Amino acid sequence: MIEVQHFSYQYGTHKAVDDISFTVGDGEIVALIGPNGAGKSTTMKALTTLQRPCAGTIKIAGFDTIAEPVQARRHLGYLPENNPLYDDMIVLDALRFVAAQREIKRADRDECIHNVARQCGLLAVMHQTIETLSKGYRQRVGIAQAIIHNPSVLILDEATTGLDPNQIREIRDLILQIGAKKTILMSTHVLQEVAAIANRVMILNHGKIVCDGAIPALLAEFAQSQNIQNPTLEDLFVFYTKPHAANGN
Repeated sequence: MIEVQHFSYQYGTHKAVDDISFTVGDGEIVALIGPNGAGKSTTMKALTTLQRPCAGTIKIAGFDTIAEPVQARRHLGYLPENNPLYDDMIVLDALRFVAAQREIKRADRDECIHNVARQCGLLAVMHQTIETLSKGYRQRVGIAQAIIHNPSVLILDEATTGLDPNQIREIRDLILQIGAKKTILMSTHVLQEVAAIANRVMILNHGKIVCDGAIPALLAEFAQSQNIQNPTLEDLFVFYTKPHAANGN
């Protein structure tokens, strides 16, 4: 559902992403991780058509994000790191607004909103203003907005940042539930969340993908190559984001 071929992006003379290629298939939950400045947010903005690649192609559900951006967006749901919401709106009105923007038929909107509110655990707060909600509920509203049009691809940028342990567990369970039927690419700095949610991890360092694969297979290969027992994702992360990793050595 996500196809990236030789994607590069640069800000002035700084190359933020350097010729990366990858695919994410149906039903995969893939974590994109890396140190600050590795190019994660730049990649996600390009995937969501917010930034135009300087080189390469990106396709969402078969639609090119440059040649067919409107069609690509119809198959996309996106929760950015800052989760922009209208604080003075009640939750119901916010979802009605997004449903209209997503061109959901007027006759189908109430049922669609009810279904997404139930799925995201929002039924009890539908008539509260967003500014009165906890961070956990605000994230739920953000996810509800991202999936209200039933996209096939969901992009989540730091979806659990700033949440308490209970809220993290709730959002994790929600992502796993959604991921049973959708393609999800998520970025996070919380490696415990990667292990709990994702079935595959990509590590980005200095704009390049330096590691990509199913988590159990990567850890097994790492244990054998480094002759250590029971390595963790943190061990893998540290190894691939050392200075030597940028050169593929």
